[in-house]
Amino acid sequence: MSAILSAGTPAPDFTLHVTPDQTLSLSELRGRPVVLAFYPADWSPVCGDQVTLYNEVLPEFERYGARLVGISVDGMWCHRAFAESRKLRYPLLADFEPKGAVARRYGVYRETDGTSERALFVIDADGIIRWRYVSPVDVNPGADGILEALEALTAEATP
Repeated sequence: MSAILSAGTPAPDFTLHVTPDQTLSLSELRGRPVVLAFYPADWSPVCGDQVTLYNEVLPEFERYGARLVGISVDGMWCHRAFAESRKLRYPLLADFEPKGAVARRYGVYRETDGTSERALFVIDADGIIRWRYVSPVDVNPGADGILEALEALTAEATP
């Protein structure tokens, strides 16, 4: 793993597929906080628990005006089936080809197994990474850290 991007660093822009004919760019989300949730793979037990938890707490993220985006190296068809099975209400982006290109830019690509770390980034409305966390791949990081980071952003914005 290369060096993970730290807080205070501008978040690298990217464009990834959500569906075969739809892409999403980080720059499209500028003007509001963004939560990037990198995870190793669809269909693994820990990843399934993590994405389901985020789906359940999505209203809390939205309360802070934040947009949640999941990213893994799986393809868009795999994401589609996984999202439908979990009834996800947020996009999963396919960092598929070139494999792990976005994960590499954020310093969270795992060369040893060709997946990404279980990494979280909270990016402010101006596109600056304000918080990041890397969890062991076999541990669901939960949502508390994300919510605390979003709360801190709100507190800073309130005079």
